[in-house]
Amino acid sequence: MLKKFKLSPIFEAFDDMAFTLPVQYSFLPRFYRLASVSALSNMMVPLAGIVDIAFLGHLADIRHLAGVVLATILFDYLYRVLKFLRTSTNALTAQAVGLDDSKGVLLALLRSGLVALTIGVLIVLLQYPLQKLGFAILSGSPEIEASGVDYFCARIWGAPAVLLNFVLIGWFLGREMNGIVLFMSIIGNGSNVALDYLMINKFGWESMGAGLATAASQYLALITALICLCFTIQWQILPNAVKEVFDWAALKDTVVLKSNILIRFLTLISAYAMFTNISAAMGTSVLAENGLILQIALLSQFTIQGVGMTAQTLTGNFKGKGDTQKLLPLLTVSVMTSLLIAFVIAIVSVIFPDKIFGLLTNHTEVSQHINTYTIWLLPLLGFTSIAFMLEGYFIGLKEGATLRNAVLIAFFLGFLPLAFTAWHSHNNHVLWLGLVSYMLTIILALSINLPRTIGAFNQLSSEPLTSN
Repeated sequence: MLKKFKLSPIFEAFDDMAFTLPVQYSFLPRFYRLASVSALSNMMVPLAGIVDIAFLGHLADIRHLAGVVLATILFDYLYRVLKFLRTSTNALTAQAVGLDDSKGVLLALLRSGLVALTIGVLIVLLQYPLQKLGFAILSGSPEIEASGVDYFCARIWGAPAVLLNFVLIGWFLGREMNGIVLFMSIIGNGSNVALDYLMINKFGWESMGAGLATAASQYLALITALICLCFTIQWQILPNAVKEVFDWAALKDTVVLKSNILIRFLTLISAYAMFTNISAAMGTSVLAENGLILQIALLSQFTIQGVGMTAQTLTGNFKGKGDTQKLLPLLTVSVMTSLLIAFVIAIVSVIFPDKIFGLLTNHTEVSQHINTYTIWLLPLLGFTSIAFMLEGYFIGLKEGATLRNAVLIAFFLGFLPLAFTAWHSHNNHVLWLGLVSYMLTIILALSINLPRTIGAFNQLSSEPLTSN
């Protein structure tokens, strides 16, 4: 069975040549429309971080660069772990949209927003013990830690905005309003660049300026989202929805819905935290080199996550509608698309390391040795792209336990042994191998479960539909 695929008006001259797609691939226009916008919006998050690094990397004292690299690990824990708020809000919203439940759509926003605001305020109130605990775990020279503390103390005030933005992004994505998410990213990250220049270069506030710029830009993104929200919600439903916000059973479900996904984020950030901590133990230059390469890796990973979020949403949508014949084609297209993105970024970085990393720092003690390790971007980004798509696939199927088990196996068996070896031997190549092994192990652990899901789909599609 074939379905006609209508090209965009730009190509109306070729309308007579319109091609056809197998029904299993009829999702392609929708997939690339959503994925392209999500990838662009996600890309702006690491781009803003790269700009932070670029401004600090051109200061005379390298400790500011190293200090921010170190402090960023704490925010990775705080924020990337709490991205389950975005994922759960996306799932709740998409489900309510599929059921045409307008009140449920609003409740997904209100309940998740309440949870996010509560956690954000707690983070601000507990910033001092969080700072002390974080820098007690991380290692660095007193000068580097001092610079990192300045950055932390400034950026932490943006916590409520960051978490509310997670919820709003998940809500807009669940309603397939990806353009608003992109607009939020442009405003937030564009202002971060301008404020970085103002506070670091003009005011001379160094790492503290970078932190303040990031926090301020997050509130600007939030204001943008709230303005867009005012034009997209159904105000007539709001009073009834507000009355049901404090349904404690539903609130509990909102909090614990993605507990297994929370474990996924914890293990991923733990791996990167250990990576950075071991890098710091090898010296300031190694810490700076690895930190710069990780910025490129994060650029790729955040972009890929935009594709993964689309794959996750469509997987859940197809499963809910019974379009199970589209699931494997969706996974295949997602993997191929993410691999293309990953390899383009990796190859450019490997071929032109001086030009790419020269944009980020003018410290020759860092840039002259960095090409020794850039080759690791090829296997790391390649395996990451496959791993992230498989994770999105199983999240869309709501197989959180499968995902949880895979990441725990990857962390304890794939990463930790090599990380300890690298720490003991002070070998940076072994340390990079540990990250590669982590991603590869996730692929293997999740791939083992693919035949089981395929078998379940075949059985489901062969059974006649019955009504209760």
